[in-house]
Amino acid sequence: MKTQETKWAIDPTHSKVGFKVKHLMISNVLGSFREFEGTATTEGDDFSTAQISFSLNASSIDTEVADRDAHLKSADFFDAENYPKLTFSGNGLKDLGDDMYELTGELTIKEVTKSVTLAVEFGGIMADPWGNVKAGFSINGKINRKDFGLNWNAALEAGGVLVGEEVKISGDVELVKLS
Repeated sequence: MKTQETKWAIDPTHSKVGFKVKHLMISNVLGSFREFEGTATTEGDDFSTAQISFSLNASSIDTEVADRDAHLKSADFFDAENYPKLTFSGNGLKDLGDDMYELTGELTIKEVTKSVTLAVEFGGIMADPWGNVKAGFSINGKINRKDFGLNWNAALEAGGVLVGEEVKISGDVELVKLS
């Protein structure tokens, strides 16, 4: 007998997706995306079977500095006008034990698609006071921005570059059960 299919969606009011990247090779610039959406389809409540679809609105990038955000939205980086979405598609979480999982999927930025693997910590499943069933996850990983055509940089007089190539990705995501 086949287990019933369950549909989940990201609860944006209880989720955050962020990143950090080296600046001047000595410190980090932190940012987030304010607009995103995602779904998961599982067999019952088994996230190892999850079919995951996620997208970010490139224009919603927020580093708390308007000029920097405008530069990141420009053709030098995300080219948000021509490539409005960053997408991720994944198939199932590999159980590593102790509520730790590995999620591998396809990340697409500016029409460049690469396989990425993310570390996922499962926080559990709980009903909220209004009867909505929620599942919580903390997600971490890293990518090389140049792999996706985000090549802009400036050389520093003392050596090195203005913006690091490695981008650390983090997310705290709460899913709500739809069916």
